[in-house]
Amino acid sequence: MQMTDRGLLALARHEGIVPAPYLDVARVWTFGVGHTAAAGAPDPATMPRGMPADLDAGVREALRLFRADLARYEAEVLRAVTVPLSTHEFDALVSFHYNTGAIARAAMTRALNAGDRAGTGAGFMNWLRPASLRPRRQAERDLFLHGRYPEGPIPVWAADENGRVDFSRPARRLTELQALALLRPAPAAE
Repeated sequence: MQMTDRGLLALARHEGIVPAPYLDVARVWTFGVGHTAAAGAPDPATMPRGMPADLDAGVREALRLFRADLARYEAEVLRAVTVPLSTHEFDALVSFHYNTGAIARAAMTRALNAGDRAGTGAGFMNWLRPASLRPRRQAERDLFLHGRYPEGPIPVWAADENGRVDFSRPARRLTELQALALLRPAPAAE
């Protein structure tokens, strides 16, 4: 099972996209939607600094790496969950796991494996550290329980040559249609 495009975009909406190497809160060089050297090549510490001249190409590369990095999280969700899942349930669980890394130890996973989907939905709200995660957890819960994907723009943040991200305003806001187009490989040059 693989995360749907809508699920991937919902997760990117929560995380934001930075199409340049940046230092995350733990001072780890990161690129795109949370890609670090721990996930494999490329190593963001060795990538050219600053924003790409072609923003679409930078976002496309960030989403390509994000899709590749998600494979590990998807596999871990499938190992932890022993009951059949609908696509929206799977998307919500991968989003949760990408943020927490806790799918195998979460009480909500035990509830799900016991057949308690309502308890699973409620379990999303047990993961609110920091408290600013509340809107994300509510969106993941609503996606899991009701198949409601979050809406709104997907922020693209700028990073400078020193790896600092400017969170004062997005460099760009992608619509879902624009982001879906960037999920596809670039058209071949003629």
